[in-house]
Amino acid sequence: MKFQRRIAVWTIAILALLCATYAVAAGRATLKAGVFEPPRAAPELTLQSSNGGTLSLADYRGKVVLLGFGFTSCPKVCPTTLAVLAQVRKRLGDQGKQVQVVYVTVDPERDDAKRMRAYLHGFDPSFVGGTGTPAQLAAVRGKYGVMAQRKPVGDSYSVGHSSSVYLIDRKGLLRGMMPYGRLPADYVHDIQALLSE
Repeated sequence: MKFQRRIAVWTIAILALLCATYAVAAGRATLKAGVFEPPRAAPELTLQSSNGGTLSLADYRGKVVLLGFGFTSCPKVCPTTLAVLAQVRKRLGDQGKQVQVVYVTVDPERDDAKRMRAYLHGFDPSFVGGTGTPAQLAAVRGKYGVMAQRKPVGDSYSVGHSSSVYLIDRKGLLRGMMPYGRLPADYVHDIQALLSE
């Protein structure tokens, strides 16, 4: 009898724990991006903004932030990603005002604030770039687990880099990581889910 009682108590405890876990998960949006579970605070960054002054994620609290890493001389991945993000803001209509795209360079040698501003404005005038010293940018990449490797190309060079976009919710929590090549509809779905919380 004691053994059966213990089993019953353990069963009830496990069911209660599962119900509590489900209740917490049910309160969170279901995303198409890979999710951070549990969500954690997005590492802060303090860089030079393409708009002048200092770039900080805290400045965009209350908005969904799409954080990407790339460079202005990127031949394919970066312009493709930025074009998709520009389409996303258009598709969101008025909700697009609640979204901020932040693009951090992996090529500080060529990407100063002025160059980044001109490049990003070609996609969407609201996009903001971040640049800084090689050490500052390496520290930011380290916090996000972003790879960047310089590769010689003829008389110049390119930079191989991670291509996912981080989704940061309005509270500043890392919620998802969207892989390269996803459609605007996937971003729109996830952003609307985060905005509805």
